[in-house]
Amino acid sequence: MAQTSSGVRRPDLSARRLGGGLTLFAGWALELSGTLSILLGVVGVTSDTIFSSPDYTYEFSLTAWGWIHIVVGIGLVAAGLGVLLGKSWGTGAGAALGAISLITQFMFIPFYPLWSISVMTLDIVAVWTLARAMAVDDRQP
Repeated sequence: MAQTSSGVRRPDLSARRLGGGLTLFAGWALELSGTLSILLGVVGVTSDTIFSSPDYTYEFSLTAWGWIHIVVGIGLVAAGLGVLLGKSWGTGAGAALGAISLITQFMFIPFYPLWSISVMTLDIVAVWTLARAMAVDDRQP
């Protein structure tokens, strides 16, 4: 508990930011989404023929998709770690990278639908939770 100049005690925001409640869940969701994206990317880079290549508007080679997933996954893991450690940049970076991951997974649905939809679900929950946490922080005096 932190004490204000008027002597009123209020909850210490830094303690809440250290991964309490929904923020903890969002951090772990980002960590899991990032790890799954990295694993998918490694498969795409090393085994270019493992996924079927549909006739699709967002036509990239599977190697390119692999590198996209690796880069986004590394960003998600870093942002998730920032959220879990209560870093000030973690919430915004996590929400932004979660949204980017959501878009890349949506674009990857024709290649591996069940995987993409599962990771999209993690991304949606993480983005919503972090956006809610940012809104609560803005209302704090």
